Amino acid sequence: MTTTDYAKVRDAMTPSVRTIGAMATVREAIAEMREAGVSSLVVERRDEADEAGLLTVSDIAREVIARNCSVDRVNVYEIMSKPVLTLPADMNIKYAVRLLVRFSLSRALVVDEHRQPVGIVTLRDLVLRHGAD
Repeated sequence: MTTTDYAKVRDAMTPSVRTIGAMATVREAIAEMREAGVSSLVVERRDEADEAGLLTVSDIAREVIARNCSVDRVNVYEIMSKPVLTLPADMNIKYAVRLLVRFSLSRALVVDEHRQPVGIVTLRDLVLRHGAD
């Protein structure tokens, strides 16, 4: 690869984004994750000034199941991560890896030039894609 030809975040991301409303219950989130075969959901923004959230299986395990809370009584907004680190789809993979490592994160939301979610990328995805070149 030359300095002008580099792997981008979009090359490593999972392009489909599954979303859920902040007021949904954890039971609904688990059902959505199971149906889609994913381990995270993007929590929808309320308006243009708001930021998206992210709900992961780890959030559910740590904040609901391990604390013996009811999946019917906990709403997604109560346990989601927010704000979420967002990465531009055209960002160089090596810089994306640096950001995830610096903030001790395992995944990030990928956005387009209008801040709309276009995918999810994990540290694993980025490292494996970077090593392929």
